[in-house]
Amino acid sequence: MATGSKKVIFAALAGNALIAVTKFVAATITGSSAMLSEGIHSLVDTGNQGLLLYGLRRARKPADEKHPFGYGAELYFWSFVVAILIFAVGAGISIYEGVQKVLHPHAVENPLINYVVLALAFVFEAVAWFIALKEFQTTRGKNGYLEAVRESKDPTVFTVLFEDTAAMLGLVCAFAGIYGAQMFGIPELDGVASILIGVILAITAALLAYETKGLLIGEAAAPEIVNAIRNIVEATPTVDRLNEIRTLHRGPNDVLLAISVDFEDNLTAGKVEEAIAQLEDAIKERFPVVKRLFIEVQSAADHAEEVARAARARLYDI
Repeated sequence: MATGSKKVIFAALAGNALIAVTKFVAATITGSSAMLSEGIHSLVDTGNQGLLLYGLRRARKPADEKHPFGYGAELYFWSFVVAILIFAVGAGISIYEGVQKVLHPHAVENPLINYVVLALAFVFEAVAWFIALKEFQTTRGKNGYLEAVRESKDPTVFTVLFEDTAAMLGLVCAFAGIYGAQMFGIPELDGVASILIGVILAITAALLAYETKGLLIGEAAAPEIVNAIRNIVEATPTVDRLNEIRTLHRGPNDVLLAISVDFEDNLTAGKVEEAIAQLEDAIKERFPVVKRLFIEVQSAADHAEEVARAARARLYDI
């Protein structure tokens, strides 16, 4: 996770930092609202990549007494913050600037500068987008793109991919707005382009917030992993019944696993301990992402009664 994610983030960070400076200079010279919105967009993206890198570093902190399960979920938190910033700062300011330009239009000066900057920015964004897409392709397997995003447990790659996609769409809008304002003598089109850039950012932020919210709340491991673990447990000769299996991603490569097992009644305490140790070794050897594993020894009858009590409690709460 760290190597691929960092490569994608550093590529986007370097590109956006250079692009942001260039766009702000061009916006100052030409007075284009669309170019100013694009500069703000790139600046926000640069800050976002910094936050993702910070989240990666924080997620690597070892577990301690205050956080016994580690800090892996910090990456999910900072990814959610990135989505909020895109919406609040990027989309909000872009729409505001666009509305101001529509209400108080003025001609764009030296449009050629804008065209050159937009063309260079598109090249830089395309390179960063291609790197992010290539990394995303290695993780999505046979899933479609949307399904792969929904199933992904590493928000850094699809966050950068979403940002770069939004950036390229925004560049197209900026070009169209500036070109239309110049060709048709309608300076309001520059403001309209800025508003469209804000709308694109708002949609991107909403998608990212939705996906990262699920990770932040807690998502289960992939179904194929859960099914494989189930097969390992049920294939163990000393296991009479697998009562329950629960998984929780604490990070992209950090899964918490809890299972309830009914062992054969004729086993001694020593044999049960030996069976538990064998199960732990088999599961962790097959799935290194399982960092913490808890096995509860419980009869099938007791487990069924516990499930029934929980169901009654939920019904009472409703």
